[in-house]
Amino acid sequence: MSVVERLVVIVLFEGVDLLDVTGPPEVFSLVRREMPEPTGYRVVLAAETTDPVTTSAGVRLLPDTTFDEVARGGVDTLIVPGSVEADGRHGVRARTDPAVVDRVRTLAGRARRVASVCVGAHLLAAAGLLDGKRATTHWSTARQLADEHPAVRVDADPIFIREGDTWTGAGISACLDLSLALVADDFGETVALRVARQLVMYLKRPSGQSQFSVPLEPVSRTRRVEDLRHHILRHLGEQLTVADLAEHARLGERQLTRVFKAELGMTPSAYVEAARVEAARGQLESTDATLERIVSVCGFGTTDTLVRAFRRRLGTTPTEYRRRFRSPFGEPAPNGEISG
Repeated sequence: MSVVERLVVIVLFEGVDLLDVTGPPEVFSLVRREMPEPTGYRVVLAAETTDPVTTSAGVRLLPDTTFDEVARGGVDTLIVPGSVEADGRHGVRARTDPAVVDRVRTLAGRARRVASVCVGAHLLAAAGLLDGKRATTHWSTARQLADEHPAVRVDADPIFIREGDTWTGAGISACLDLSLALVADDFGETVALRVARQLVMYLKRPSGQSQFSVPLEPVSRTRRVEDLRHHILRHLGEQLTVADLAEHARLGERQLTRVFKAELGMTPSAYVEAARVEAARGQLESTDATLERIVSVCGFGTTDTLVRAFRRRLGTTPTEYRRRFRSPFGEPAPNGEISG
């Protein structure tokens, strides 16, 4: 019986991030063994020439074909990885070689769908493929993407975003989550979950999963705001209104809001909610605490408030989040089983 395969083309260029290139094929290669009929993907690496390409890790990859050859036929999925360079002011900056951008624009016109991995979103944006769309990238270059491409609605939080036939993924290991989402789109959730088990990923993360946590976000430049951030994280179960925070920081409420927006890019209330959601995620992942207990410990006030915050920030419910991400090594809670 002949094998029906979907052609996946991964763009190669000098300095490309290695995992962006090698991660997706690992996912796609496992599909065939999980399918009842012979089907799956055929992955090819395409570059300007068939000469070896040196990745950012120093590992050399040998392209299967050239951009010109690929452009002569149809492509099911075009995957665009990224590359960064050191920047003294910002840490790293995404690289966008105009020649690669032109190739991506051309190949995207031959593809059923296009997906960027990590900072590959910068290449899609430079090619005009993200204008008017919501997109994500690695958190470290999200500001650069927003500044250079104001027509793109940049959201640095999700691990991947789908806008029609255009997909963008966050950084590093999130390429596996993006690839699993593509598999689910093609062959269904059951196959994608089976592939996830083969990869020892335990559970497939939804797109709403955040790519970073509140306590790990960049620190404020102002000592007063930084102290207040730590105060919030230590007192999540207590009342934390803007008035309370302003009094603690010895600032006016309007001044506090202005400083928070300037330093952290969000209002004090938004930061408190984000911190509470992060704390609740930890409880759901590592304990058997009831929702009522989590509401109390994290300061949500009511279960409805907790559920609304999860839907708004993660696109899921606390119960569904626990089902997907519960660690097998969690501690038993004193108040019994989860409810709600």
